[in-house]
Amino acid sequence: MSSMPHMGSISGHPVLMVDGRPFIMLAGEVHNSSSSSLQYMEPVWKKAEALGMNCLLLPVTWELVEPEEGQFDFSLVQGLIEQARAHGMKIAFLWFGAWKNAQCYYAPAWVKTDTQRFSRAEIKKGKGFIRIRDFYDMPYTSLSYLCEETRQADARAFGRLMAFIREIDGEKHTVLTVQIENETGVMGAAREHSDQADELFGSSVPDDFAAYMHNAFAAMTPDMKRAVADGKPAGTWTEVFGPEAEEVFSAYHIARYVNTVAEAGKRAYPLPFSVNCWLNKAGDQAGVYPSGGPISKMREVWRFCAPNIDLYAPDIYLPDFSDICGEYTRRGEALFIPECATHQYAAARNILCVGRYHAVCYSPFGFEDMGLPLNAQQMALFGADATDPALKTPQDVETYGAINRLLSAMMDLLTGQYGTENLQAGSGENEKASVFRMDGVEIHADYLAPQGACLVLRNHEKEFYVLAYEATLSFLSSDQQKPGLDFTLLEEGSFSNGIWQRGRRLNGDEAVGITFERPVLLRVRVFQYA
Repeated sequence: MSSMPHMGSISGHPVLMVDGRPFIMLAGEVHNSSSSSLQYMEPVWKKAEALGMNCLLLPVTWELVEPEEGQFDFSLVQGLIEQARAHGMKIAFLWFGAWKNAQCYYAPAWVKTDTQRFSRAEIKKGKGFIRIRDFYDMPYTSLSYLCEETRQADARAFGRLMAFIREIDGEKHTVLTVQIENETGVMGAAREHSDQADELFGSSVPDDFAAYMHNAFAAMTPDMKRAVADGKPAGTWTEVFGPEAEEVFSAYHIARYVNTVAEAGKRAYPLPFSVNCWLNKAGDQAGVYPSGGPISKMREVWRFCAPNIDLYAPDIYLPDFSDICGEYTRRGEALFIPECATHQYAAARNILCVGRYHAVCYSPFGFEDMGLPLNAQQMALFGADATDPALKTPQDVETYGAINRLLSAMMDLLTGQYGTENLQAGSGENEKASVFRMDGVEIHADYLAPQGACLVLRNHEKEFYVLAYEATLSFLSSDQQKPGLDFTLLEEGSFSNGIWQRGRRLNGDEAVGITFERPVLLRVRVFQYA
């Protein structure tokens, strides 16, 4: 078997390696039910092509893989892989096992109906079903994260799935990564309240875990730092973790569950495995969002309990997009966004993720509907901020496709500068202008609209590639000894098979007012003088 997709490093920055080269997943995630039908998927692949995508995130569900216990059907998985190859694309599979949006939608019927063997989470004592009053009165049920039968059944099915993928794709590497479960956690309360859960919660925190959490203090979020600092070094969950005890308890057991599933998959075919999370909005209590999921606040818990997870992936539907990206990369980890909105900032955020955060994956959710009006109230059901004004305007499809094609064609150049200051980006969503400082040169981007963006890559000395959209550019010298600056090369273009293809040569008026309302890639060379 040739080298399978794996996580590597460039300039100390994590990257996804595919066939010996770093790969950026310029992706899209389909709606939950789309990938359950090969016929339905045919026009979806074509939409992805129009959007310039190189990878799709596709659910694979436990209920279809193992419709009867011990009887496996991978014909759909094989068909999806064959479709991806036919369209020249890659896949990241999403294993919808015991959890999907903190519920058990995709567990097989033989699991759902046997509530004695596969116990439900008791959010209220003795209740396997509730309505969440604080979240749109949503009906809620989930499999218990403490049920060993469920954990082992889920792990067996996932192991068989990974063995099948290895069998048919171990050489061709169509499948790059696999997400385990989807938005794990419990809702309606911060932890389960069964007799078993109460007994465990009242017992002592395992010594090795308590010691680890005290030693991992430096990277924690402020609320976790306070809880650990104020807690005892050993004792019950409440004594050690104080006000965060119930969420930490849930995260500990959910992460251990997920790690069991991941371990079974790694034994069969050790691709990079990810987990995604429904984010915690400011002011929300655990249980309004899925408690125990792999949010940044619980990152140290998951690191200890789930060593077989490679990527931690925020589903970003909140307005503070850039701040969230910063939070999920501050520990030196890769940015992997499996879900985000298809509203008017989607294209600019794509540029920002690649250019500023040097992302592994950027993937709008339900991309099949990109360009269509968004239903803000419906999106609120999976954690979006319904008041976000960006939801009023959908992303233009043509613009998104143009940006993806420009990025994809220069992928080797981009990834070659991952982890360095030679690749930077900004957007108009949070600032009216950006200034990029490289090689004694200042490149200013003044954004014409909030959806504007700019990416700058230093290629050689005094030579840059600049991707601009809804922006006015200006170039200044920051060298006090040589304050003058002029162009020796300013042209539009694109890459084809790694070779620069020149478009318009810009000079005269176009070199004075460098303004672009549509996405444009420039090659720029300057010199400085006294």
